[in-house]
Amino acid sequence: MNPKGTIIFTSVGRPYYGFDIFSVSLPSIIAATTSWKEHRLTDGISVNFNGQFVDEDETLVYVSERTGYARVYLNQANSPKPKQLPSVADSLFHDRPIVKDGRLYFVSAHEPADKHLKSWSALYSTLLDHGKIERLTPYKAVDYSPSISQSEFHELDTDIVVFPESDPTQRTTICKRGGWPTWSGDSTIFFHRQADDGWWSIFRVDLPENFQLSGVCEAPRRVTPPGLHAFTPAASHDGKRIAVATRRRENSFRHIEIFDLELESFCRVTETLNPKFHHYNPFFSPKSGFLGYHRFRGKSASGDSIVPHLELVTSPVKELRMLRLNGSFPSCSPDGDLIAFNHDFDANAGIKIVRSDGSRRWSILKDRTAFYTSWNRTEKNVIYSSVGPIFESVKSTVQIARVTFNPKDMDDREDIPAEVKILTKEETGNNAFPSCSPDGKFVVFRSGRSGHKNLYIMDAVDGEFNGGIRQLTDGPWIDTMPNWSPDGKLIVFSSNRHNPSNVEAFSIYLIRPDGTDLRRVYVAGVEGSAEAERERINHVCFSPDSLWLVFTANLGGVLTEPVSMPNQFQPYGDLYVVRLDGSGLKRLTWNGYENGTPTWNSTTGEMDMDMDRLSVETVVGDRLMGQFDEPLWISCDM
Repeated sequence: MNPKGTIIFTSVGRPYYGFDIFSVSLPSIIAATTSWKEHRLTDGISVNFNGQFVDEDETLVYVSERTGYARVYLNQANSPKPKQLPSVADSLFHDRPIVKDGRLYFVSAHEPADKHLKSWSALYSTLLDHGKIERLTPYKAVDYSPSISQSEFHELDTDIVVFPESDPTQRTTICKRGGWPTWSGDSTIFFHRQADDGWWSIFRVDLPENFQLSGVCEAPRRVTPPGLHAFTPAASHDGKRIAVATRRRENSFRHIEIFDLELESFCRVTETLNPKFHHYNPFFSPKSGFLGYHRFRGKSASGDSIVPHLELVTSPVKELRMLRLNGSFPSCSPDGDLIAFNHDFDANAGIKIVRSDGSRRWSILKDRTAFYTSWNRTEKNVIYSSVGPIFESVKSTVQIARVTFNPKDMDDREDIPAEVKILTKEETGNNAFPSCSPDGKFVVFRSGRSGHKNLYIMDAVDGEFNGGIRQLTDGPWIDTMPNWSPDGKLIVFSSNRHNPSNVEAFSIYLIRPDGTDLRRVYVAGVEGSAEAERERINHVCFSPDSLWLVFTANLGGVLTEPVSMPNQFQPYGDLYVVRLDGSGLKRLTWNGYENGTPTWNSTTGEMDMDMDRLSVETVVGDRLMGQFDEPLWISCDM
């Protein structure tokens, strides 16, 4: 039997992207004094990115998430609406499309890899008239952009490979370590990688005339100088220029620049147009008459300008609904009508509550830093949370709070007054991630009071002051993010107890509330296998029937080159469900984002009203601000 209900989760940064694709016309002579004029090519609906020109009329093939997941579209100058191109029906991920000679090439992730912790990304092609979709990537290989790889974190350990489409198995590696390749003619390839001095730079490799016979080429040569980052190159048709995205020391934003290969000089393009926006992944038209890229469309641009509180996302499991929340750590009220969550941890601290149809939102604890929520399962007006800084040491003061409010205040006000009762002692250090028992009498939480982060259970009303407290787990490791099963029989949590020296090697564990029957749920592999020891699993919670678990994990590797994205946390960031014995594993998300902090609700209360409105009505929510950052590992302080 398939899992049922509604899973509510967050995608870090994704609700605020608001990407559109833009272009600038390129004059025959490009100079520092060139006056640029920008033209928007996409219609401001959802997120549009990673485009390529088909011709000099600015016919555009690109990726859009307007249907709830990434699909490929074609824009033509004389057509008012984009055309959806052939795609894989059961794939939620399409990327890097190219149209050439009547064929569409794209990356998809619908076929599972041959083992866990490996990316599903592969290159496919099809005729534009809905022909058969063919896989060009050999099985057991992984292609990005395309380049073959094993998954790592920020700089993928990828090779640059060439092969004839007629026989994709005949691959020749022309360069170790490189990504985002772009052809210049038939014999020169540009690509990016992080140089030995730490700067991301563009390199080129030239193929000799006898390359098809010898398979030997010259060593790559660095093209762009140190002192700035340059990545995601695109070569002009004549081989004289490359367009790149850059990050300079003096600039906090990524911009598109054109690098003259003969003069070895940069011409800045987008910095004069939009100095306070990030710009991504440039591309030339076939004869270099236009330069395209994508960026945040801007707060005043036409198109989608409101981030909905809740967004319906396509689910690969028919019986499951998937809702993306504009916030983190959701939990549902006992009747399912309301969702408590944390909006963010800076400008909008505290707790918020939103209707389960996304139509209205309230604020609680606006003046306090709080993270995580757990609704009391017997009281509609009681929410548990952690008060204090998030993800700090065991000695940092973080306390478990019982937050009580009057539901009648929700009728006529947006800011709800609340009574905050602290349940843990200040001197006990870091206490976080509370989860209420189904009878509402107890709270299980993670505490660092012993010097290690383990689990404790205390009274849900009086906490450890009068109601008492007992330690559930004990050891020199990290037990964290517990969740009580709806039937009350088990508590699930994440732990690195199998490898305490590795603070990223978390797996799923189950334990009874009385401390007995502790066991590990093996998902990535059997006990002792290399895959089992590398799995990173967090944010685990139960299904409403207590038979399934949903969690976020690194089991599917990395689907996109991280340097081509805003701040990105893959491979830790896809949602899965599994039975309590580790069987029935199903992947729920595959994209370039970090998806996490899920909660699982039965489809009761207002959740059963009109689910369609969540995908079409975006008038209730936050203003689209484009609030996202560069990846944390890109530093200009060198």
